[in-house]
Amino acid sequence: MEFSFPVRVYYEDTDVAGVVYYANYLKFMERARTEWLREWGLDQSVLIEQDVAFAVRKAEVDYYRPARFNDALNVVSTIKEVRGVRVLFHQKIVSMTDPEHVYAEGNILVVCVTLSTMKPRSMPTELLEEMTRDA
Repeated sequence: MEFSFPVRVYYEDTDVAGVVYYANYLKFMERARTEWLREWGLDQSVLIEQDVAFAVRKAEVDYYRPARFNDALNVVSTIKEVRGVRVLFHQKIVSMTDPEHVYAEGNILVVCVTLSTMKPRSMPTELLEEMTRDA
């Protein structure tokens, strides 16, 4: 299962050298995961009302080339593993016009938590079913 999310680089995303600031790639990846949930019909605001949230436990990112102001990017996300309360995503940021042109890619491990306690909890059934449907 794969999900693609388009991103345009805005001036605010760049640093003094005119390239995307490294931490902003993580923001692009976060947006893609959020939109993937929305595509499954699971708005994060509804999950928050149910005292459910996701916390990033680990992020490993490799940076290959700089993206610049006004570049059109695509965040391609896949689920590598779902185990217990954890989900391991592989996310790659590529050029919208040339998917072989990779800017950054990484593995992001998220954990489902009870928001009020920040303790790990099982995922809502409908979300777990979506994440493992094509596995």
